[in-house]
Amino acid sequence: MINYEELLNDKIKKVKPSGIRKFFDIANEMEDVISLSVGEPDFSTPWHVRAAGIESLEKGRTWYTPNRGFSELRQEISKYYKRRFDVEYVPDKEVLVTVGGSEAIDLCIRSLVSSGDEVLIPQPCFVCYEPMTLLAGGTPVIIETKAEDEFRLTPGQLKEKITDKTKLLILPYPNNPTGAVMKREHLEAIAEVLRDKNIIVMSDEIYGELNYGEERHVSFAEIDGMKEKTIVVNGFSKSYAMTGWRLGYALGPEELISKMTVVHQYAIMSAPTMAQYAAIEALKNGDEDIDKMRSEYDLRRRLVVSSFRKMGFECFEPEGAFYVFPCIKSTGLTSDEFCSRLIREKHVAVVPGTAFGDCGEGYVRVSYSYSITHIREALKRIQEFIEEIKN
Repeated sequence: MINYEELLNDKIKKVKPSGIRKFFDIANEMEDVISLSVGEPDFSTPWHVRAAGIESLEKGRTWYTPNRGFSELRQEISKYYKRRFDVEYVPDKEVLVTVGGSEAIDLCIRSLVSSGDEVLIPQPCFVCYEPMTLLAGGTPVIIETKAEDEFRLTPGQLKEKITDKTKLLILPYPNNPTGAVMKREHLEAIAEVLRDKNIIVMSDEIYGELNYGEERHVSFAEIDGMKEKTIVVNGFSKSYAMTGWRLGYALGPEELISKMTVVHQYAIMSAPTMAQYAAIEALKNGDEDIDKMRSEYDLRRRLVVSSFRKMGFECFEPEGAFYVFPCIKSTGLTSDEFCSRLIREKHVAVVPGTAFGDCGEGYVRVSYSYSITHIREALKRIQEFIEEIKN
């Protein structure tokens, strides 16, 4: 008999399965389940974008692309970041096209982090940062953000956690799962802490276009003196409803992007060809698509927040992404108990806050990336569930 446990990499043994997928998988096995568990736009990819991908297939454009991605795509990404966020990148040296934003995150961590290096991770946050750090041999250093600080990373928290082993700070804003954002003044305060430190920042800006209110998203690379310290991660999944196309990118100093490209060459080779053609079209002619989807998300956001508050929950008002993170401590249930009972008794799937870090205990993540009809029915069932708990 083969002892697989002895053969496995010790690092992979420490990595737990995603808490998001657990409830998604349960929902798929049940009938009449309404899922608010996955962060995937319910919109179809805009037709003109799909048409560009289809045309590439019809014309037989199915060959490998350059490792860094098509030159035209890298040029359009550079134009996009200048147009939307006022940051300039050299297409041939400072842009790398990846298989989704997740690959860009992985490449950044693997290229920078060695055994014993510390990675600062504000939580609650997206599930991949900590396990990817562990797989690279690094040490995750968790910074617990708090509701009273609107789930933002504060300069004081950052100063407290920096050591001579700190290699990388992850800035996951707009934030999944809380919907928190870091405005310019908050980013400037973080920049002051880092100004004389030899620390790289990975700014995960995948939700950068989903910023509500009058202030646009501010990229950390915009902050004075921070571009040379920053790897920006972004992609097409959320802003253009292109999750299944699996296309993202990284922006940063040539010295770092070139090394990330080496890992990309051996691990992946190149991102999907037809997805790159579609992305070129999205960047050239998709600004209006973004604005329309953001407007619809904003309507859903206000509905979900007001509904949870009417149910008696404390609910931070998200200013970005498409999630709310209500506090369910008043029910007396743990996050996992709340979610398990809700899906079992009312067939509604949401995600325990603990999927995004231990400090998420007492919260659940609810995605409003679904249709308004879908959301209204889910909220009705959650209301019934709360009333039954109280009685």
